[in-house]
Amino acid sequence: MYDSGKIIPGLIIFVLFITIPIWYNHGDAGDAPKPELPKDAKNCVLPVEDIRANHMQLLNTWRDEVLRDGERGSFELDGKQYQKSLMLTCMECHTSKKKFCDTCHDYASVKPYCWDCHIAPVE
Repeated sequence: MYDSGKIIPGLIIFVLFITIPIWYNHGDAGDAPKPELPKDAKNCVLPVEDIRANHMQLLNTWRDEVLRDGERGSFELDGKQYQKSLMLTCMECHTSKKKFCDTCHDYASVKPYCWDCHIAPVE
C-alpha cells in the first residue's frame, strides 16, 4: 500500500462528509407539525390515529374502487353517509391544502400525486 497516506485521510474525510446531516441536526428531525384541524374533527372517516397512519392506503382503495371497479357508492360509518371521494369527503372539512395537507407532507418530504388529477382547493 504505497498510497495509504492518501487513502486513510480520504476515507476519514468521506465519512465526515457523509455524516454531516447527523452532526448538524444532532440526530433531531425537529418538532412534528401541527396541522390546522377542523372544528368538528370527531366526524372523520376513521379515528385520528388510523387516518394519520393509513390515509394514503384508504385514498388508494377508494381510487381503485371508484375508477377501476366503477363502485361509486357511498358507505355508512356511525350512522353518517360518506362518499368515496377526496374532494367530497375529506376536503369538506379540511378546506385548506396549505394549512392541513402540506404541513405534514413537507415535514415528511412526501410528494403526493393527488393534485395531479384533483383541483386543489382555493385558499
